[in-house]
Amino acid sequence: MTKKYYLTTPLYYVNAAPHIGHAYTTVAADVLARFMRQRGKSVHFLTGTDEHGAKIEKVAQEAGVSPQAYADKISAEFRELWAHLDVHYDDFIRTTEERHVAAVRKAFQALLKSGDIFKGRYEGFYCVSDETYWTKTEAPEDAKGRRLCPNPECRRPLETVQEDSYFFRLSRYQEKLLALYRDNPGFLMPTSRAPEILRFVEGGLQDISVSRTKVKWGIPVPGDEEHTIYVWFDALLNYASAVWDGPAPSPEFWPADVHIVGKEIYRFHAVIWPAMLMALGAPPPRRVFAHGWWTVEGEKMSKSKGNFVDPRHITAEFGVDALRYFLLREMPFGNDGDFSREAMKKRYNAELANDLGNLVNRTVDMVDRFLGGELPTKESAVPLSFLKNSPEKIEEALADNLENLGFSAALASIWSVIGELNAYINAESPWKIAKTDPERTRRVLFGLVQALRRVAGWLGPFMPQTAAKIQAQLGVRQFPAPLSAEEVLAGAEKGIGKIQKAPPLFPRKP
Repeated sequence: MTKKYYLTTPLYYVNAAPHIGHAYTTVAADVLARFMRQRGKSVHFLTGTDEHGAKIEKVAQEAGVSPQAYADKISAEFRELWAHLDVHYDDFIRTTEERHVAAVRKAFQALLKSGDIFKGRYEGFYCVSDETYWTKTEAPEDAKGRRLCPNPECRRPLETVQEDSYFFRLSRYQEKLLALYRDNPGFLMPTSRAPEILRFVEGGLQDISVSRTKVKWGIPVPGDEEHTIYVWFDALLNYASAVWDGPAPSPEFWPADVHIVGKEIYRFHAVIWPAMLMALGAPPPRRVFAHGWWTVEGEKMSKSKGNFVDPRHITAEFGVDALRYFLLREMPFGNDGDFSREAMKKRYNAELANDLGNLVNRTVDMVDRFLGGELPTKESAVPLSFLKNSPEKIEEALADNLENLGFSAALASIWSVIGELNAYINAESPWKIAKTDPERTRRVLFGLVQALRRVAGWLGPFMPQTAAKIQAQLGVRQFPAPLSAEEVLAGAEKGIGKIQKAPPLFPRKP
């Protein structure tokens, strides 16, 4: 059985509608999935929604609906946004689905049987907003005698909790986790975030509470339905429940190749999740990659400030592909970044309208004017020696960047080729040599068309609609499956060999 390339986004919590931060994670995963498919890999891309917990109970009550009705509404909004942003996932899982509920119960029972889950009494603190437990050490009293959530992005007052609870023996896996990090240096990514996790685990792990008695919106503990399984224990198992038959991993999918998450939930995925897998007798994922946060014009996005960015407002002005481009070009994946309309417009006009759009428009126009629309085929291909690096070397660099989630660097390398092609046009000036040296003009324009076909192929995972438009203008056959390099180079299908003029790809924005 061939192992699929299995990648995931986190399950997005349905306490509020999706915003640009959710779009960032999901578009990144979509680009990676498209790239892997383009390379001929069998891909399984999972996303979905996390729908249990005290917070959902609370917001549903405030909205005057049941928790399930509220979850149904917000989950649908996520699916609608992914369709709008041209995200092609293979599976969308919800934690209220029976397949997930059944898998969580089986896993909980298996860990009860092995002794990795036991019943005890919890005394400590709980943050309803983050759905997170904290100890006295982690959340000491401040100068006013308050205990606040240690998460710097939260800092809300903690609830004091004293109740019977089931616990997961996380402490049992401290040394195994440290060995995992040591023996698999690519597990904690980006490497700049690894020290945070190492310090936390080296500082000593405590057993963690994995049930509540005061939260009813969740999965009941098997055999003890006064208890509800902790929302994080429940949610993390989605990566398994989507592809496993009970607690046993399927070699077709497991281990997952990469979990893409936000940095605020890195610890759950890099510490608790692999420990849970070890307890279930399954291998950990191959990589957990934590990206940074988006601010909006220098300020953190928050409900109170009302500055959440709805991706649809951006695409209404700039288009879907432009937003996909900006999100992954603006900052290296893993760093924090800032969103503003001005920054979006600057990249749009300079890089999409001027660099790429103008290059395609000039090339198409000159082929139409000077060659009567004739396009190169494989038989009439010319060497692309005017490029600084061969397309093969560029593709190697792209593969290296994208396999390591270096989206911004990959786009920068594509734009360096776009810059070379614009410079080549200016240096060769086909409009000057068209009458005096038609054969040279043909070679120059054929070289440009061939190079642009390659560029469109490289852009496909990032901007699928734009790539398809470029290929259509340049006579490349359109397939339901991604084109191979050979097919891109071959270009025109029999009987379809003329340039196809079209409106500008990216009209400039004032």
